[in-house]
Amino acid sequence: MTDTPTPQDAAHSRRSILAAGTTAAAVIGLGAAGLTSASTGAAAAAPAAAEAAEAAPAAAAAVCTLFSEVTEGPYYLDVALVRSDVTEGKAGLKLVLNLTVVDSSTCAVLPNALVEIWHCDALGEYSGFVGANGHSEADDGTFLRGGVLTNSSGLATITTIYPGWYRGRAIHIHLKVHTGVTVSNGKYTGGTVVNTGQLFFNETVTTAVAKISPYSTNTVTRTTLSQDSIYGGGGAQDGLLTLSGSTSAGYTGTLTLGVDS
Repeated sequence: MTDTPTPQDAAHSRRSILAAGTTAAAVIGLGAAGLTSASTGAAAAAPAAAEAAEAAPAAAAAVCTLFSEVTEGPYYLDVALVRSDVTEGKAGLKLVLNLTVVDSSTCAVLPNALVEIWHCDALGEYSGFVGANGHSEADDGTFLRGGVLTNSSGLATITTIYPGWYRGRAIHIHLKVHTGVTVSNGKYTGGTVVNTGQLFFNETVTTAVAKISPYSTNTVTRTTLSQDSIYGGGGAQDGLLTLSGSTSAGYTGTLTLGVDS
């Protein structure tokens, strides 16, 4: 089964998500520094300060790239789990996601937003739907599902495994960003979904990962990013993670998500 849009997905696509990495923050910082250094005397200080105040929103807008939300897909389950490690012992290469959530209008970080993920295992099977990609394995209905609240810096850190693949889709991770949830005993209730999207992976890294076990035992033909029906080809604009690490040590995936909060 592949991810196919629904009428609800069309409604999702009318909202927007923003991606801005650490480079964006550096650009804003450098711009502010440049404006400060331009003030060479007391007489110039006030005009320079005024110009900086006027330029700040424009600078933020210039480095914040908007892109549309994408389909939730057919494999979402409302398990409502709050946990920082979703692996449940599933075999695969360690992946740590560092996802920062910001407001798309102001670029201000959003603390206490719940970032929820779900994805398939190394053999392309989703919990709750095992067998859909042709493999037989235990299914508890919860592996590789869950999420965490962002901290005071807007950062959500989740430990999982590098996803595998299934028929018709490039490797990806689904996500939802919720605001206003209540967390109790490892579960969340209430709140509002302000983004539904997908994260994608560099093809060079994926090619290397696909050669190691257990990924190498997945005999389903792999769909590349360029062949994928969902990935828009826009890099971070379309959810492409910045990856660091190796096939021996595992990877860290980083992205900043701006949502209409």
